[in-house]
Amino acid sequence: MIEPFTIAVPQAVLDDLRRRLECTRWPDPSPHAAWAQGTDLGYLRNLVDYWRSGFDWRRSEAELNRCSQFTAAVDGLRLHFVHQRSTHAHARPLLLVHGWPGAVYEFHKLIPRLTQPEQSGGDPRAAFHVVAPSLPGYGFSEAPRQPGESPRAVARRFHALMSGTLGYPRYGAQGGDWGAVIASWLAFDQPAAVAGLHLNMPGLSSDLSEGEPLTNEEMAYLAGWERQRSEEFGYMAIQGSRPQSLGYGLNDSPAGLAGWLVEKYRAWSDGGGDPEGAIGRDEILTLITLYWVTGTIASSMRLYNEHRRAKEQLPPGGRVTIPVGFADFPKEILRAPRSWVERAYHIVQWTSYLKGGHFAALEQPEALAEDIRRFFQSVWPV
Repeated sequence: MIEPFTIAVPQAVLDDLRRRLECTRWPDPSPHAAWAQGTDLGYLRNLVDYWRSGFDWRRSEAELNRCSQFTAAVDGLRLHFVHQRSTHAHARPLLLVHGWPGAVYEFHKLIPRLTQPEQSGGDPRAAFHVVAPSLPGYGFSEAPRQPGESPRAVARRFHALMSGTLGYPRYGAQGGDWGAVIASWLAFDQPAAVAGLHLNMPGLSSDLSEGEPLTNEEMAYLAGWERQRSEEFGYMAIQGSRPQSLGYGLNDSPAGLAGWLVEKYRAWSDGGGDPEGAIGRDEILTLITLYWVTGTIASSMRLYNEHRRAKEQLPPGGRVTIPVGFADFPKEILRAPRSWVERAYHIVQWTSYLKGGHFAALEQPEALAEDIRRFFQSVWPV
């Protein structure tokens, strides 16, 4: 049964958050340059002070509640999702899938540009009914009670949401981060249902033992990946192996949670080293507060462990064969060359941008919206 949902965090939860922020026990500062060993102490203290005394969660809550939200049991797990319908009768259903450390809030500037494109200068023929679910164990979606909720399993659950619960037998899909992985598995496993796939990060890669030899550009990309993995992807190793151990501290300390997450918002966005250069301070704190008030940081990180255990990858010769559009933003975590992405995907639209990073829906909502609209108008016209 689909039930309407409104976010209403109890005041006692917010009061407890404020008390915990006031009682933060700070570590000593790093002797290295700011941000060299992780989140800078001075910045975090300033952010926590604003979170405690200046940030208005109720304003963020009201902003989130402008979208039509629901919950429904899907294959035994209750999911929270935005289902924002366009006023245009011809609008096509589009599934937006977020990642970590994100939430459906990432799409708050993107959704109106997709449901009512004419309000931001777009073509009304390129309108969508948008469905944006919270991943299982994220935000207001129930955490899985059994092991095995891998990205491919989440894709199966989201297909059940779209085709069964909501009655959309054919729909488009879009994602970045985990959303790119999940939406890619949807496109691979359900090609008859997914009319087109739009990505702003590669989700899957092909078997390198087959196909053409690697180009120089592709070899440089792989070398960059190895450097990035050793220097920047320590979080992935921890969350992929011991998410529960880390979860105790992050679920108990809001300052610790902010310190863990804000480093990613800074490192992965196109802000020139300023944590708030591409994503606003209130937007950062809205995302962090969503993890805090729902107590879902540990369950969100378990997806990394499930992914590692499942070892899901395309089979030999496997490829996403439905039409795929790709928005290439310059400050993505690792910027894959087009030839690399085409090994695993049937790319029919590729657009490279001059500005933007990993959190494209927050950083460059107009560019991303236009890219999505243009892609689906070409592969699934009304």
